[in-house]
Amino acid sequence: MIRPSRRTERDETEHNEDEHEGVQGCPECDSETLLTSANGSEIVCETCGLIVEEEAVDPGPEWRAFNHQERQQKSRVGAPITETMHDKGLTTNIDWKDKDAAGNTLSAEKRSQMHRLRKWQGRIRTKDASERNLKFALSEIDRMASALGVPRSVREVACVLYRRALDDDLIRGRSIEGVATCCLYAACRSENIPRSLEEIADVSRVERREISRSYTYIGRELDLEIRPVDPKQYIPRFCSELGSSDAVEAKTNEILDVASSKGLFSGKSPTSCAAAAIYAASLLCGEKETQRAVATATQVTEVTIRNHYQEQLDAVGLQ
Repeated sequence: MIRPSRRTERDETEHNEDEHEGVQGCPECDSETLLTSANGSEIVCETCGLIVEEEAVDPGPEWRAFNHQERQQKSRVGAPITETMHDKGLTTNIDWKDKDAAGNTLSAEKRSQMHRLRKWQGRIRTKDASERNLKFALSEIDRMASALGVPRSVREVACVLYRRALDDDLIRGRSIEGVATCCLYAACRSENIPRSLEEIADVSRVERREISRSYTYIGRELDLEIRPVDPKQYIPRFCSELGSSDAVEAKTNEILDVASSKGLFSGKSPTSCAAAAIYAASLLCGEKETQRAVATATQVTEVTIRNHYQEQLDAVGLQ
């Protein structure tokens, strides 16, 4: 019996692998509609049910989970890298519970040792003033973002902007809170999350004027190309706070579309235009919201609403 040489066996293996990878359709019915099984181990023809490929390598875990909670409990990997922490989450955390892996309470000597380790762990997480600056700023961004209720993606963008400002040495001569607040405001605008400067200033520890100045400076130095805010982005939230009907919301969007086409928004605050349009729409729909209620929900003054709503009605062609 003549055994094939190693080179012949290698050539046959490569030929079989190429033929296996080159399957573009079903060899039984010539159908090109192939489906992959849920675990990714088989490729099946949708027309005739023939298993075209099987025993494929499964890159997933060996365990199964049927909901998010089970998946989190069985996962053996750490949290993903995040920009919201000064060390990006790549650190060691010592739990405050004085228990071992089996759940047993530690002895007095071990508890004292873990207390010292926990203390030094908190001290060595920041090695210099720059990291302490970054840690404080990112915690401020997270606090303000939680108060505003913005999504996680906005927090990530705000933290990236602050890291860029810190790397370019733009923090010198300015307060950490002011720059952190303006980075959060810039992130909200870049991600099309309607948050006005007044709302940002309410949850911040600095004044509105300082936030505005820092935002102008950081945006110019970092070349942030942020488009002007569309007043229509504020309408769903403002109408929800006022309890307005769908007819008022639809009429408000209609008024804003007409006013925008005639250039009435140039040089005006988007929240002021939105507030005036809501008040005008409530008058047209017969709900008649008071100027004080609209001003309270939109955080503008009653004088501003009176100055803007009439010109919007004139643009629509109504009195």
